[in-house]
Amino acid sequence: MSILITGGAGYIGSHTVVELLKKNFEVIVVDDFSNSKHEVLNRIKKITGKSFTFYEETLLNKEGLENIFKENNIEAVIHFAGYKAVGESVEKPLKYYRNNIIGTITLMELMNEYAVKNMVFSSSATVYGMNNVVPFKETMPLSTTNPYGTTKMFIEQILQDQSIADKDWSTALLRYFNPIGAHESGLIGEDPSEVPNNLMPYLTQVAVGKRAKLSVFGDTYKTPDGTGVRDYIHVVDLAKGHIQALEKVLHSTGIEAYNLGTGKGTSVLDLVRTFEKENGVDIPYEIVEPRAGDIASSYADVSKAKEELNWETKLTIDDMVRDSWNWQKNNPNGYE
Repeated sequence: MSILITGGAGYIGSHTVVELLKKNFEVIVVDDFSNSKHEVLNRIKKITGKSFTFYEETLLNKEGLENIFKENNIEAVIHFAGYKAVGESVEKPLKYYRNNIIGTITLMELMNEYAVKNMVFSSSATVYGMNNVVPFKETMPLSTTNPYGTTKMFIEQILQDQSIADKDWSTALLRYFNPIGAHESGLIGEDPSEVPNNLMPYLTQVAVGKRAKLSVFGDTYKTPDGTGVRDYIHVVDLAKGHIQALEKVLHSTGIEAYNLGTGKGTSVLDLVRTFEKENGVDIPYEIVEPRAGDIASSYADVSKAKEELNWETKLTIDDMVRDSWNWQKNNPNGYE
């Protein structure tokens, strides 16, 4: 029996594939390389010394996706595939709704048809919106501030409805906080296709000389140093959270949401200073206007994941900045 990983060549997907292979799961990766590179597949094999099945396909092509279900004995799906740039989603909402939501529905229809009813879904802390008070708990009301976040919230609802309609479905909704870091080998890491949407790849591109300075969005928030506070989580810890969630859905039914974070907030400037101290690299930065829709603080209550998934983070902020820099300095142009 195999585990199908949609978007398995992406940043979080590739690290999760590594952890699955280390645990001796049979893995099938499907990716359309819209925000990933083919080279990552070779790097995964180099890290693990193991092979896996790969299909280049989009979830919007139902016929092509169905061939994957026909040709393989799939037991569960870990669903990463989806567009994820917040800014672009505001400019091109229909692109995001079509790809993320219709792609997921197509996938779920085939899962029903082929009796594959176990899913781990890649959701996001963006579903907590602007009005909840930190730390965010899974029981809080959901809302969003951009179309990307809305696709995550809608897909969570679709999965909730499917779980009610068919009691054989077993689903874990994983609400990520802020993944950073890279595999300790330096062979795989975050490689944005265009201008980075997240802080760490922007920061490392400044460190490696590809950008002149870091833009820090706002310093007047009600936080200790005025800059935004986020719950940064090492991508390897995050990947291991998927393994624990997979084990749960394989041995239970129903649907549950889990926060995956450290439970601690770190400000933007604290992260920059830690990066400089740990790696001996100066990061020039400038304070610019806050971005619309950004909240002052975001960090998780992670007690549910600890209790029900037997999962908690092990790696520190020092580990995150060290591994991020190790990846970038060894791959200044990413996978190119």
